[in-house]
Amino acid sequence: MPRSDTTRPRPAWFFREYEPVGIDLGSPAAVAAYDRNQGTDPDADDALLDRLGVVAGSRLVDLACGTGSLVVQAARRGAEAHGVDVSEEMLAFAQARAERVGASAGWHRAGFLDYVHRAGHADVVTTKSALHQLPDFWKQQALLNVAVMLRPGGTFYLWDVIFSFPPADFEERLQRWIETAGRPEDQGFTRADFEAHVREEFSTYAWILEGMLERAGFEIVSHAPRTPTHGEFVCRRR
Repeated sequence: MPRSDTTRPRPAWFFREYEPVGIDLGSPAAVAAYDRNQGTDPDADDALLDRLGVVAGSRLVDLACGTGSLVVQAARRGAEAHGVDVSEEMLAFAQARAERVGASAGWHRAGFLDYVHRAGHADVVTTKSALHQLPDFWKQQALLNVAVMLRPGGTFYLWDVIFSFPPADFEERLQRWIETAGRPEDQGFTRADFEAHVREEFSTYAWILEGMLERAGFEIVSHAPRTPTHGEFVCRRR
């Protein structure tokens, strides 16, 4: 799948967002395994959509939509739903998921940094388990782009590996997370997967994200650190 016509040109110095770090998702089998490991759950997707007020006629954009479960559930309830991802394999899986249930959604091969939403301002923008693909400088640019695509008063939902422990405790906290979260092969993400995440990806502290969100033009409605290593922000565009 070529890049979407909803992308903007990028100069040579731009971050290489189409070369993601971390787990290799370059094959259909790897994407299917990722979907299983994520624990995709339509009921959980519906519960989140209820929380965010997504109803028939709402316009939702899910950035780095992955295997598309949230987009599909939004489309099934009558929302105008758009899934955006840099991965051809992810989008193919997501489209197949939508087709199996007769859901109609827009699919765009694009990234946080170059996606241009051309279908009118979104009511809700979401991203889950993906912003950590960008270093902090580029996270800020991504959040500015999110603000552009949202209507004033629109909702931005962010869930990710977000650190809320004291920085001085990083070694103990991360080691504990890796040891307790890792699963055997074929039963979820492994210890090696989590080690690679810490070593190669760009998860950051909640207090850093708070500043970025405010500078991008968001009011933080709620911040829930579910664990010392994971959390969510619900924000409103000013």
